[in-house]
Amino acid sequence: MSEKRRILVTGGAGFIGSHTVVQLIEAGFDVHVVDDLSNAHSHVMDAIARITGVHPGFSCFDLCDSEKTKKLFADIKPDAVIHFAAKKLVGESVQNPLMYYKTNLQSLVNVVEASLEHGCQKLVFSSSCTVYGQPDQNPVGEDAPLKKPESPYGNTKRICEEILQDTVKAHSLQVVSLRYFNPVGAHASALIGEYPLGAPSNLMPVLTQTAIGKRSGFSIFGSDYNTPDGTCIRDYIHVVDLANAHVAAIQLLLNREKSSVFLVYNIGTGSGVSVKEMVESFERINGLKLNYEYAPRRTGDVEQVWANNVLALQELGWKPHLGLDEMVASAWKWEQHLNKYEKSIHQS
Repeated sequence: MSEKRRILVTGGAGFIGSHTVVQLIEAGFDVHVVDDLSNAHSHVMDAIARITGVHPGFSCFDLCDSEKTKKLFADIKPDAVIHFAAKKLVGESVQNPLMYYKTNLQSLVNVVEASLEHGCQKLVFSSSCTVYGQPDQNPVGEDAPLKKPESPYGNTKRICEEILQDTVKAHSLQVVSLRYFNPVGAHASALIGEYPLGAPSNLMPVLTQTAIGKRSGFSIFGSDYNTPDGTCIRDYIHVVDLANAHVAAIQLLLNREKSSVFLVYNIGTGSGVSVKEMVESFERINGLKLNYEYAPRRTGDVEQVWANNVLALQELGWKPHLGLDEMVASAWKWEQHLNKYEKSIHQS
């Protein structure tokens, strides 16, 4: 590229966002991150610089502030946007739905308004397989009916997709919505990874925190599902593979003509892994024994879901390269690095 294309990454200090920033920089893009650090850490920017040799531009504010959002677009003039910024805890969304609707919908509206006002017509949206609910059949394809999501968080993803679809019909805007399945793992450097503030709600940090001793044990919710081993089945995707899907989506949009479009792609491996299989893989690969017990099913948990990813393979020219072994090994390596980092902070 003679002149680097500038990508604005909202929520770029978070788990998926930070890994995507790394892959974008390594693909030759100029990246600017905006994050309010409500569920992320400022030192992530330094970690990205250590990995890539490039310190991305960084702005810290809440995208629900319309004027600040518009000023950011005016200042940096992005060629495209990847919109991660959103609240994402399923349980918290059930307890505080209004906060989720206000934050997730308003931030998207502000970003799209600013994009249109400043001539940025290309946007990649961070969506979720939660929009499918409990699918009628697996693997679930992009043409599957969208059922009522099990949580306000999932519903915000569905409504955000509808906002984008309606906007594409009315304005010159090109959107790729990536429906992720279950991102896990960490960058091979162990300098960035999943770093939940407070108690983790995802399986992998529960496993790693148990292994490191931050937790005494954990529960597998439900052992009587209609699955081979009775536990829930998910499509776990390595976060670096997921990050590369965003790079592919950006490249797709930048190479398109200016006609409006709304494209949807499932980002998963195309196969399901049970919770029990994930736990056993973690123990086997890392040579550890975890303390866990079975507990009753949780309300709202989908029994089994995995992706039909053929469309992403064909149209994005993307495919996942990292398997279950790399997922559990990199997550454990990251947790060990994080433990050393947190101890050094406390000692200093």
